[in-house]
Amino acid sequence: MALKDIGTVETKYFTFAEPPHEFKLESGRTLGPITLAYETYGKLSADKSNAILVMHAFSGNAHVAGPEQGDQDPPWWDFMVGPGKALDTEQYFVLCINVIGGCKGSTGPSTVNPKTREPYGLDFPQITIGDMVRSQKVLIDSLGIKKLHAVIGGSMGGMLALQWVASYPESVECVIPIAATLKHSPQQIAFNEVGRQAIMADPAWNHGNYYGGAMPEKGLAVARMVGHITYMSNDSMEKKFSRRLKDDNSGFKFSADFEIEGYLQHRGMTFVKRFDANSYLYITKAMDYFDLSDAKWIPEGGLPNVRFLVIAFKSDWLYPSVQSQEMVKQLKMRHVDATYCETDSTYGHDTFLIESEKEKQSHLIRHFLAKRS
Repeated sequence: MALKDIGTVETKYFTFAEPPHEFKLESGRTLGPITLAYETYGKLSADKSNAILVMHAFSGNAHVAGPEQGDQDPPWWDFMVGPGKALDTEQYFVLCINVIGGCKGSTGPSTVNPKTREPYGLDFPQITIGDMVRSQKVLIDSLGIKKLHAVIGGSMGGMLALQWVASYPESVECVIPIAATLKHSPQQIAFNEVGRQAIMADPAWNHGNYYGGAMPEKGLAVARMVGHITYMSNDSMEKKFSRRLKDDNSGFKFSADFEIEGYLQHRGMTFVKRFDANSYLYITKAMDYFDLSDAKWIPEGGLPNVRFLVIAFKSDWLYPSVQSQEMVKQLKMRHVDATYCETDSTYGHDTFLIESEKEKQSHLIRHFLAKRS
């Protein structure tokens, strides 16, 4: 039986922290006004108990599902959100909010600073995963939602889900971190730093003051190329590209001779058309500073009203499954209801975004959400 169409989706905007009531950040600085871009799917129940907050990965946006509109980015989790899908919009009220620091409608470095009437650039304050979550909480409160049925996300989205329950344990019923971690390892920080250095080495970056002029496209493209390698696995690259040469190969030269080279260059140049270089710097730094590895964020008595489903992928070498296992270990030591599932996918870290893998994830998530505490 064919699934119903989710229909047209409208991006909405919520603005708060108008001066002189700016939002205080963990750095001690303030920010305001703040605008959050968000999308909603489905209908909020009368008792407002069916809300699910979906968090995007670091370069993502609020457009989780539905058709593309104009120059809007394609939906990134369309196979998961909609009528009859795992996040069934005939049952749940699904939300996704673009994080502060981003460049997809929410306030970030490319936003005009009302004090200078110029883009913030590097005048934008340092932000943290905690700041992102606290700003989301303001929006959730404005909708009258006292408790989210679930918070769910992959990669950075998983960090946000974990931070939600760490900051607001009474406001969450289910937590589903996918391909996530309690903190970045030195290797994970190192990959982010290479990307940041690539951007800052681009002459067009101009200390972050490139708005209105040439964009640091080459640096941002290289940063994305490095990042994209970590999202895949050796098996998936072997299957898709192996060592095949491009059809127009005419011998040894310093160009995209191999198919994998051409693919990475394409991914890099596509990325610069949809993402801001300064947002790349700010958000990756926020991810690097994220650290819930100390189990003190879990109360001594556990989290009696919260359930966890932790999902990992065996082929994920960026956020290896051992990090998810450590997460579950901490939860179990504090007597928290936690279920761990590891799949055999060969697609690497990006498995949670791969439609061909939807059945495994959908089955796990659908049945976990259906079981009420």
